[in-house]
Formats: sequence, structure tokens, C-alpha cells
Amino acid sequence: MKVIADLHIHGKHSQATSKDLDIPNLEKYAKLKGINLLGTGDFTHPKWIQHIKESIPTETEGVFYTKNGFPFLLQTEISLIYSQGGRGRRIHNVILAPSLDVVQQITDYLLTKGRIDYDGRPIFKIPCPEFVESLRKISEDIEVIPAHIWTPWFSLFGSKSGFDTVQECFGDQTRHIHALETGLSSDPAMNWRLSQLDNYQLVSFSDLHSFWPWRIGREATVFELEKLSYKNILNALRTRKGLTMTIEVDPNYGKYHADGHRNCNVWMTPEQSKKHNKICPKCGKELTIGVWDRVEELADRPEGFKPEGAVPFKSLIPLSEILSKMLGKGIATKNVWAEYHNLVTATRSELDILLDIPFNELKTMTTEKIAKAIIAVRDGKIKIRPGYDGVYGEPMFEGEEIKQPKLPEPKVQQKSLGDF
Repeated sequence: MKVIADLHIHGKHSQATSKDLDIPNLEKYAKLKGINLLGTGDFTHPKWIQHIKESIPTETEGVFYTKNGFPFLLQTEISLIYSQGGRGRRIHNVILAPSLDVVQQITDYLLTKGRIDYDGRPIFKIPCPEFVESLRKISEDIEVIPAHIWTPWFSLFGSKSGFDTVQECFGDQTRHIHALETGLSSDPAMNWRLSQLDNYQLVSFSDLHSFWPWRIGREATVFELEKLSYKNILNALRTRKGLTMTIEVDPNYGKYHADGHRNCNVWMTPEQSKKHNKICPKCGKELTIGVWDRVEELADRPEGFKPEGAVPFKSLIPLSEILSKMLGKGIATKNVWAEYHNLVTATRSELDILLDIPFNELKTMTTEKIAKAIIAVRDGKIKIRPGYDGVYGEPMFEGEEIKQPKLPEPKVQQKSLGDF
């Protein structure tokens, strides 16, 4: 069976999330999107775990089902903030658990380290090696997946607080890390440039903070399984067997792809950033160094390298974004919603539209302009102005050009006597 999974989500008790972000809405919009397996999100939060138990009451082989039969895996995200190597480290990890009993044991362990009731994604001062070792003492079926591994502020390789290798981060527990979440601002092709990542499964999930179709399932991982069970998902994450594809957004779409400074409307390529000594030429403050630059820093292979046995991926843009651009209306406006529901029905998901339905059929369902835009996205012919410093990238369709803000010339560095 084909399983399209989004296993990194949040509930309404996490910071900066929708107050309507609950299990019924997650199920409703997952079905519209074409996602057929979700993470529960935030299982350590006392109010959210109660909501999980009430809304997803049936369990079979580690998979939990709503009353309508929609499947979830028990999942949360934990923020670890601590010092190592003379630097502050801020690492986010996605956690998958096989049972409610194991969830309770994880929660009890975390309560010995701090509070869990203030945020769906709580923060603890636990180094990553200790964290992984402690969870494995609870159950060897717990899976720890480093989250959005390139994001500058909170991740494994982040420019602001991360490490240069997986080993530096996880130490003697590295052997228990099997999969890495690439995040919106990178895709598998960028990660293939690091030989140190060859033995890890590269997975993609949305990290959603709302249930809207331009958030849920915007990135996902596709499995081909004999049957849906926690054990089979776990085996795929640990061995790659049954992991068939990831669905990505173009990494330029992510909020931290390029180097930049949001307050000054400045973004740069890594080469431009280097010429400016990674300083904003408008205000003189340090740029937020993005994923593009960080990958270039750590890569030991050329662009375009593909390892043997690499899992394929497909880059898309959420349908709502396409319709918003084509109609010249805001993403959540009545016009865009009307056209979205014209295309997406109870029997035809958004991913069906984006991935499978041919042009000749699409143009009978919508305008030729919109049909052409969908096919252009599918064929990878759309350029995107890079996202930077917390600003999402912007798709550029036919007739639009990527315009970079005019940058002052970099200042010539004065040579010191030591340079001669």
C-alpha cells in the first residue's frame, strides 16, 4: 500500500499555531491534500494528549485511528538548548513513539527535567546524546529524527547554533540516528553533496502550525508498505526499505534558503554574502546565514552529485499558492478558495492535481492559464525568489523575473601588515 505521510506537525497548544488546530481539522485537510498518515504532534502536552486520546481512540499495531478511520502515529517535537564546545546549541528533534504507555514514560522522564504544560514543543537543557540514550532506555522502538536540519536558529547543522557533523551532535548515540528531516529550505539534492549523510534516510515533513492546505503536507514522505503499522514505518526509516519518494517544496521557497536581513530587505547568494563579509550592507549588522550558504560550507561534493541508491523526490508548490498567483488574489480569499474547491473534491486530492492529472484533463477543469501553471510547477519550470531570514520565497511565473534588491558595493578591506 502507498502511504503519503506528514509526521512532523503541531497542535493548538504550541506557540504560533492556529486556535482551531485540532484533530478533526487535521483529518479534514489531510484528506483534501492527499495525505493518508499524520503525526499527532505534541504528545507531551497534557491538554493535547487528552485530545489525542479522545479523538483517535482506536489502535492497531501502533497506528491510531479516528472514528472515521484516519490513521495517526504518536509524534512530538522537543527543543534542546544547551552548551557544548564553548557555544550555545539549539537542536530540535522529532520523536515517534509506538504506544501511549511509551508516551507516558517519555513524559514522566521529561518532567524530571522541567515543565511540559507551557508549550506543545517544550524546551529542555538536555544534550542530544543524553536525550537519545534516555529515550532508548524507555523503548528501543522510539525514533529520534533531527528536525529541519539546516534551519539557522534551531537545528543540527544550523549556522547559528548547530554542528558540522552528525557525530559532533549525537556523540556515541549517533548509531541510533537513522533519518534526517531536510526542512523546507533544503532538498535531497543539496544534502546529497555531503558524503557524511549517505547512510541516513532523508525525509520531509511539513512542520505545520496550521491545518490549511498551503501548510499541511507541503512536504511529505512516501512509503510503499505491505500494510500500515508502526513497525513497518520504523523499519523504512531505519533501513530505507519501503521508502520510495519525498515530496518537497523548491528549497528557494523556504524561509531560510538565502543569506539575508529581513529588516533591510536584503538577500544574497553565498558568493555575494562572502564579498560583503556576511554583513548587511545597509545596516552593518550580521546577516542571517541561510541553508544555501551552509550547505556550500560543508559540502564535499559538486552540485548535481547523486549517490547510488538515493531516494527520488519531487518538488512542488502548494496549489493554493499557484491559484493565488494566477488569480492575483490573497491565498485565503474567497476567489482562491472557490477555485481550490473546484479542483479539489472528495474524490480528487490536491496531490492528484499537482502530480498526476494530465494537462488535457486539467484544462477542462479550470482555465488554461491555471492548467499551464500547474504543469509548469510539475515539470520544475518555475523559478522562485529565494526566501531569507524568516521570509518565504515567492514563485515567479511566466513573464515575472526574480529581482534582487540593489546592493551597495562591498567595502574594500584595508590590508594589515600581517597580510604582506
